[in-house]
Amino acid sequence: MTVLNLLLVRHGQSVGNTEGRMEGCSSTGLTPLGVEQSRRLGQHLATTGWHPTHIYCSPLLRSTATLAEMVKGLGKEASQAAEGPGLAPQAAIAGTPHATLAPDQTVPVTLLDDLKEYDVGIFTGLTWAEARDRHPDLCHQLETSLDWQPIPQAETLEQGHNRAQRVVDGLLERHRNGDRVLVIGHHWILQHVIACLMGCDRAWGLPMANTALFEFWLDRDRWPQAGPNRLNSELWRVKRFNDTTHLQS
Repeated sequence: MTVLNLLLVRHGQSVGNTEGRMEGCSSTGLTPLGVEQSRRLGQHLATTGWHPTHIYCSPLLRSTATLAEMVKGLGKEASQAAEGPGLAPQAAIAGTPHATLAPDQTVPVTLLDDLKEYDVGIFTGLTWAEARDRHPDLCHQLETSLDWQPIPQAETLEQGHNRAQRVVDGLLERHRNGDRVLVIGHHWILQHVIACLMGCDRAWGLPMANTALFEFWLDRDRWPQAGPNRLNSELWRVKRFNDTTHLQS
């Protein structure tokens, strides 16, 4: 059966990750390990014969750098020529660069604002120790209760989840069976993308290593249909979940 293949990837290790920073919508670059993780992922995809027909990427540096290294791992260099307004009118797009994966294959790359990490407002770029120093009362409240509490200048959970739903809706609107779609984003937002894709009414906390893969196969033709096929697991398959095989070889 020909399916719509969605491959979701968390970015490689960033400098902010190693420093314990809440990067949110800010971004540091990749560490040398993050570069290696990303390149090995590209090499792994090449050896398994998985080549994208379309790529969507968060515009934050730790994600775009991951994509650039993945393309190197696939064996070719990426071109960065912008080609118009992009493919997702419901979200801000920073042009449409392309990745050249073979002499005769140019894959569109859409930089999608909706794939940015959760906006942590006044905590952006801080370590938890720095946040406790600057905002002791708020941090104490967060440490002593599991209930969600608003953070000044941060987006709400609903706003972040709505972004994830727009990502899923946009992918399903634009793509059909036979497409292989690579999506590069961040831990928090990908948790919500997965929840939306799987039809959950809540977001689940998922372990997600840097450059971990989540691969979904679905029959796009039957996706909008009501009836018993919604419960037909032959049509909706989770092929890889938090897969880091490429880091173990």
